[in-house]
Amino acid sequence: MFCYQCEQTAGGSGCTRSGVCGKNEDIQSLQDILLFGLKGIAAYAFHARELGARDEAVDAFMHEALFKTVTNVSFNLDQYLRIVLECGQINLKTMELLDKAHTQRFGNPVPVSVDTGTKAGPGILVTGHDLLDLYELLKQTEGEGINIYTHSEMLPAHGYPQLKKFKHLAGNYGGAWQEQKKEFKEFNGAILATTNCVLIPPEGTYLDRLFTTGITGIPGATHIQNRDFRPLIEKAKSLPSLSDAPGQEIMTGFHHTAILGLADKIVNLVKAGKIKRFFLIGGCDGAKPGRNYYTEFAELVPKDCIILTLACGKYRFNKLDFGNIDGVPRLIDIGQCNNAYSAIQVALALGKVFNCGVNELPLSIVLSWFEQKAVAILLTLLSLDIKGIRIGPTPPAFITPNIFKVLQEKYDLKLITSPDQDLAEMLK
Repeated sequence: MFCYQCEQTAGGSGCTRSGVCGKNEDIQSLQDILLFGLKGIAAYAFHARELGARDEAVDAFMHEALFKTVTNVSFNLDQYLRIVLECGQINLKTMELLDKAHTQRFGNPVPVSVDTGTKAGPGILVTGHDLLDLYELLKQTEGEGINIYTHSEMLPAHGYPQLKKFKHLAGNYGGAWQEQKKEFKEFNGAILATTNCVLIPPEGTYLDRLFTTGITGIPGATHIQNRDFRPLIEKAKSLPSLSDAPGQEIMTGFHHTAILGLADKIVNLVKAGKIKRFFLIGGCDGAKPGRNYYTEFAELVPKDCIILTLACGKYRFNKLDFGNIDGVPRLIDIGQCNNAYSAIQVALALGKVFNCGVNELPLSIVLSWFEQKAVAILLTLLSLDIKGIRIGPTPPAFITPNIFKVLQEKYDLKLITSPDQDLAEMLK
């Protein structure tokens, strides 16, 4: 935790009090939550702005909330809690802004099966979140004999009509961001990082074929300016050919417009008792022990239930075969972390169909927690008064016991325990 009054790490040698230099540590906790939430909003707003979309209300809140976070504003706990929840509402607006920017530019995503292997020939692996970077690279490599592969949060790109139309968008290679050092080393081609979910390569491995673009940076990597990918393309052509090794097929592209196209069928299956419950299992992944919980939980979900997933947490289980219920896939990949907006739209639409609130739906939410965008999304769910969410593997260090208690009492927020125990409670 950082103390803004003394500008030192809380509890460090320059800090006069373990926590906040005489400042209420619960207020400090809420300031930290707000700051991480603002970072999440900033990431989504940046991608939207790159596509020409901007909202003055989002910009104004960012300025106001940042001022209240980093200056000595004497608000009480309730006032800060209201600002934190407003951050969640603004994040929903920002995700909506980005969703519209994506769909207006690239079309509404459709469900698609994606190969996880490689094809013979030169290849470029694209990681991160920026679909515009991928689109420009696809245009510049058309007819060059280079296959383009997605990695991690880029997987949902395959569902967008204006991206999937490129025949050399060949498949998805690898899994979540924390596996990069192993997977990038094994990938023979060039690599492009479009956002900062990127790790510094081990010495003597793939740094010479790693490229960054936009606001992304790695010391020693070649940085692409103004989306002119010629250096990346030339590097890919100079490297050894990838092998022809088809892989497993995985599904993605279940945007809310696609899911709502199945709404009548899903509703009828629910009414017929063939679908008993929906489980949203997703979020940010990480390497910390305990995250195998999400794989085990998904495997335990009864066969008459649907699993919705999004963000890089899905790589824990998205290659497992969950089958279908009368043609409706039991595993539905909604997309990137910002596509939490789609998940919310699906929940709200089902609530209208069944004439109930989201909290009365047969829906359970289990989130893997990691960084600022996960904070922003959780704040969005809480601002919508969605209760009973489970998060894990552990609560963030910047949430004090008192603040977590407030969230538990107000929103029934829970920490995960064990997959079988949590599942049993959800199914009651």
